[in-house]
Amino acid sequence: MESADRVRANTSEAINRRIDRAIEARVREYAQKSSVEITRRIDELDREWDIERLLETNASALAFTGLLLGITKNVKWLLLPAVVLPFLFQHAVQGWCPPVPLLRRLGVRTRKEIDREKYALKALRGDFHTTETAGLPKPD
Repeated sequence: MESADRVRANTSEAINRRIDRAIEARVREYAQKSSVEITRRIDELDREWDIERLLETNASALAFTGLLLGITKNVKWLLLPAVVLPFLFQHAVQGWCPPVPLLRRLGVRTRKEIDREKYALKALRGDFHTTETAGLPKPD
């Protein structure tokens, strides 16, 4: 099972529905906007950090900080990477770790969720209109 699916499977249905409704609402909102505004939103989505990137970045920063402080200041700081790294491993294996429910409640999305909004906006903009018929013979 893909990681994004595991994150959704380990997220409460209420939170998943809230995230899905927010995506649908934004797509409906952008259906009334210009192509330029849709493009601007797509660019924002390209820069949006998904839950995987956020977890990996935070875990590595905390582990590195704990390691550095454990070596230079006090050995007790080594507890920080000792706690953080198993969480990261747990997330890699199960798609869940203790920070996931909090991040999901804050609205942090999976890459699939971000891409779903992005491709719906591209469809609104008409990106796929020409690809539907590319290479197909014209009807008589």
